[in-house]
Formats: sequence, C-alpha cells, structure tokens
Amino acid sequence: MDLPRLGLGTMGIDDPAAIETAIDLGYRHLDTAQIYDNEAVVGEGIERSPIDREELTVATKLWVDRLGADAVSESVEASLERLGLDRVELLYVHRPRGEYDPEGTLPALAEVREDGLVGGVAVSNFEVSQLERFRDVLGRSPAANQVEYHPLFQPEDRLEHAREHGYPLVAYSPLSGGRVGDVEAVVAVAEKHDVSPEQASLAWLLAKGIYPIPKASSRAHLEANRAALDIALDAEDVARIDGVEREEELYPE
Repeated sequence: MDLPRLGLGTMGIDDPAAIETAIDLGYRHLDTAQIYDNEAVVGEGIERSPIDREELTVATKLWVDRLGADAVSESVEASLERLGLDRVELLYVHRPRGEYDPEGTLPALAEVREDGLVGGVAVSNFEVSQLERFRDVLGRSPAANQVEYHPLFQPEDRLEHAREHGYPLVAYSPLSGGRVGDVEAVVAVAEKHDVSPEQASLAWLLAKGIYPIPKASSRAHLEANRAALDIALDAEDVARIDGVEREEELYPE
C-alpha cells in the first residue's frame, strides 16, 4: 500500500464540509473510527468530493467491544454502511483490549480482508510484544501501526519495529495536543525555517519516515498542515527535537 505521507485525523470533526475541503486541498488519507461517531460524516464528505474514490486511502477502527471473532464481520459491514463505501483501505484494531483476542480477532480480520472489504489489517496502540504476537498469528506484519507520537512522546521501539519489518508507523496527536509551541527545541527549529512550531513538528515526523495524521477542520489549518510536506529539516534539526527530554503522553493506557 502506498500510504500518503500526511493524512487527516478526523476525531471531533462533525461537518462533512471539512472533509470535502481537505480532499480539495490534496489530502488523500482520511482516518476515522467507530468510537469517533463520525464515519457517516467522513463518508458524506467523500461523496461530495469530485475526486475519484480510488485516489483516497480511507481508514477506520473497530472499537474494543467489537473485536470478538464472531462480531468482526458484522461490525465491519456496519462501518462500511455508515461510510457509504464498499471497502476501506485500512482497518485497525483500535486498542488491544476489551474483546481483543489475537487467536480469534486476527483470523476474523484476515477473513474480511480476503472477502475484499478491507485492503489491509492494521493495529493501533500496540506494544512491540503485541506486534510480534500479530506476526505469529497471521504470519505477516500489520498494514500499519498507529500510535501517539509527537515531540513530547517518542516511542522509539515502535518506530524501530516498523522500520525493521517494513510497515508504516502512523502518528496520531502529532502536535502534542497543541503543546508543541511550548517546546523549546521545536520552537528553535521552527524559527530557523520561518515556520510555525506545528509545521516544524509535522516536518520532523515526516523526516523520520513517520506518517502524521493531524486533525484540522478549517481551511487555514488544513493548508498550514499540508505545507509541512515542503519543509526540509536537516539532521541537526531532527536530532534537536529527538533530544527533547520532557515527556507528556496524552492517551496512556
């Protein structure tokens, strides 16, 4: 799968116009989830857009109470109905808890993939040991692992595992919940390149080969985030943000 380098996180977005605007501005990776309660909003935004469906990578996530082996297929079909789509490119296990059971859940997910309902089985918030269990059960790596990753929380073990096994690491909350403007290293890099701290944070993730999915709903913020694709950080810039010692995890288990 050729995953677009920067996507749109949609948690909290309740207006399909924001989705339509994002697509118009060039966003081709749209990330939603059952628990966000906005799959229908995302689907309506896609329907409004003149862009061919084949150009979009759409991802959703099964919530923890829909991960039982006998619930997966029906749950996926319900998500597709809300989205108004016949398939999604990425289907995530949102968190490895609740009804999640590797030996039951993962084969059920592989089956809906074989049925053509999803392009790839992905995971979110998985530790390395859980990623290895995935590989043991299905005999392959996940299509992606989506984790919290930003200057104030840098789970390097997940990045190393993704690099070693050749799958994308997708970063949610890449702007530290709005805190990147308070991080000295990020501000310094931003000033060097005459960009915002938010853009510097996204450029840092992109330079590390991570796929950020910042949430934005206004045209101005959508455009500003997309502009990070054109910011080239050097090794010194990346190392400076890598070296941030302050740690603030926004969504601990």
